[in-house]
Amino acid sequence: MRHLDPLGTITLLLFGFGWAKPVPINPYNFRDYRSGMLWVSFAGPLANFALALASLFLLYLPMKAGFIWPPYYRFMHILVTFNILLGVFNLIPLPPLDGSKILAALAPDNIAALIRQLEPYAPILLMVLIFSGAIGRIIVPLFQYVYNAMEAVVFLILGIA
Repeated sequence: MRHLDPLGTITLLLFGFGWAKPVPINPYNFRDYRSGMLWVSFAGPLANFALALASLFLLYLPMKAGFIWPPYYRFMHILVTFNILLGVFNLIPLPPLDGSKILAALAPDNIAALIRQLEPYAPILLMVLIFSGAIGRIIVPLFQYVYNAMEAVVFLILGIA
């Protein structure tokens, strides 16, 4: 409940897209600011991808054993889909998304400064990309690639042809 953003929750319910309050971090706890921001920024998408991978295992393992229950299959597939979509979306290099912080941590100082200058305008640009449908042309192919790669790993481990 602490991370619910009232406006983000309302837009999620009305438009199928929303946001949460950012998790506060204290950069003074980092030994090295850039590397600390890099790891903190990777944590969210990495958690999404780890949950998606675990959900794929939980999706296909019962099927391999012959257990097929459509509501379970649909739920697990939705869990996989949402986590991959969230992970991929969050890697877009526009503030306030983690991808911008990852890029700023890896880029030369002049690029990092440019990203910081974009910060006040980036949420508007992000909304334009979302509501115009342009973001889908970026995310859908990346989603499909990540999904197929994760599914191949799960199939390999579970011995599914």
